[in-house]
Amino acid sequence: MKLDDSSRALSDRIQPACTLLLFPMRSRIGRIREVATKMLDKTTERHAEHYRRQVTDAMMTNFARLRLAEEEQAAQLEAFWSAVNGEMARQSYTCRNSGDAA
Repeated sequence: MKLDDSSRALSDRIQPACTLLLFPMRSRIGRIREVATKMLDKTTERHAEHYRRQVTDAMMTNFARLRLAEEEQAAQLEAFWSAVNGEMARQSYTCRNSGDAA
């Protein structure tokens, strides 16, 4: 005899909660390089800060849509911007040392 949904206990019908796993922002190398390049191209500190706010706001909107916990949002942002700063340093060093040695 087959039971239909109405005769099964509620606990049998409830799906277990799923866990959202976010791809670590510090591992998004393409995005990190793109943001670092654009930050280095900004001609003033004001322009760079405005771009940084735009990127941060877009990421926060995405995190909110995913319902990511605030602590995780802060950790992901910190890791991302730390990686961007490292990439900016790498690109700056590479550009300065790209000439021929004397």
